[in-house]
Amino acid sequence: MTLRSPSPLVDAAWLAEHLEDVVVADVRWYLDDRSGRAEYEAGHIPGAVHVDVDTDLSAPPTRPGQGRHPLPTPETFAATMGSLGIGDDDTVVAYDDAGGAMAARLVWMLRVTGHEATLLDGGIAAWEGPLETGPGARRAKSRFTGGSWPQGHLAGFDDVSRAAEDDGPVVVDARSASRYRGEPHPLDDRAGHVPGALSLPFAGNVDPATGRFLTPERLRARFAAVGIEPGTDVIAYCGSGITACHDLLAMEIAGVGPGRLFVGSWSGWSADPDRPVATGEKP
Repeated sequence: MTLRSPSPLVDAAWLAEHLEDVVVADVRWYLDDRSGRAEYEAGHIPGAVHVDVDTDLSAPPTRPGQGRHPLPTPETFAATMGSLGIGDDDTVVAYDDAGGAMAARLVWMLRVTGHEATLLDGGIAAWEGPLETGPGARRAKSRFTGGSWPQGHLAGFDDVSRAAEDDGPVVVDARSASRYRGEPHPLDDRAGHVPGALSLPFAGNVDPATGRFLTPERLRARFAAVGIEPGTDVIAYCGSGITACHDLLAMEIAGVGPGRLFVGSWSGWSADPDRPVATGEKP
């Protein structure tokens, strides 16, 4: 029987109580030269499997506009999850060391395909128990049912292009405010943001003093400040469709709806020189 997690977010005490009943996933991944696998082997929550953002949660881009981290095919994702020992009846608790910025991608992918998954609030730093070292024991392969990515949870270029229209969706940019403004960044082909998009950095979902998510009430206030209420059509993007999932899960935690992911995100939008770019503080 699948263990139902209470929300898209659980704390370390809940995980410690249910450690034998869930699959723990270590999704540490870095934009610099650090290795997520090396960090995992240096110390991970007991029994955790290592999940790589590049190879397990993304497909190699094959054409312009896909962005740096396209979704894998449903069949590939199902095969990957099954090979990691994650099955249809499993509840996954994912963590990283970046406030959930990377682990949110896995949790979002699992939840939108009907699988039980949640983030560990506070990540590995919140875990007070012992850590395991080394490559980790391989879990037995499991049956993971694939299926089409649900289109109701995805947005395309045409959807995002309507951000500046009065009746268009609320499009939020989960990158840092400096990247939104258009300050140069080595990851961005062009600097700036989608015209009409609002700045909503994913880092603002987390209390910097504790490394844990804001309360649902504070998250609701944060979203309300940019016009997001229950039922609002929201599209989130970031650099490549990873940290935007953090905003989408925060919306769930706040109770204001699931929102949609623009998978290509800024790396896909900015790759086309004919697409307009806005800079500065305003949409």
